[in-house]
Amino acid sequence: MNEFGELIDATTVRFERLLPGPIERVWSYLVESEKRAKWLCGGDIELRVGGDVDMHFHIASLSTAEDIEHPEKYKELPEKMSFGGKVTICEPFNVLAHTWEFEDEASEVCYELQAHADRVHLVLTHRKLDTKESVISVSSGWHTHLDILTDVLEGREPRPFWKTHVTLEAQYEQRLEL
Repeated sequence: MNEFGELIDATTVRFERLLPGPIERVWSYLVESEKRAKWLCGGDIELRVGGDVDMHFHIASLSTAEDIEHPEKYKELPEKMSFGGKVTICEPFNVLAHTWEFEDEASEVCYELQAHADRVHLVLTHRKLDTKESVISVSSGWHTHLDILTDVLEGREPRPFWKTHVTLEAQYEQRLEL
């Protein structure tokens, strides 16, 4: 399984991971604020179609490993930031999708889970990205966050976010043909 995101079309990227299960455990890391804050962001999700999604990011809290400063490209981002969305699909333990409303962009993220013995196959698809720069940034961001999720689920110290993100962003710039 390739850990790099796959470009589905000019506005859509998809990732796959095989994570330690069971599926209920992985689902809890998607929907429970305290657990999701360990790899992505905290915030409540109303688990019903049309439910509110509140996302509260604090990148510095994701790892205690030594990291680099915010890259110049992201210096304008606040240390903590929040945004919202709406649940578009909610099938507990199998599918969760929601809009991702950040600044003037409105994209959609879909998490699909399938049990495979003691592992869980996660497919994450992020759609409606409006620029090449967004696709590259989102791809390296999701790749980094999913690596941190894997670390958390496997009981390892999460890798440093920015150091990982910068390396991956350069790789995605070369890999994605946009």
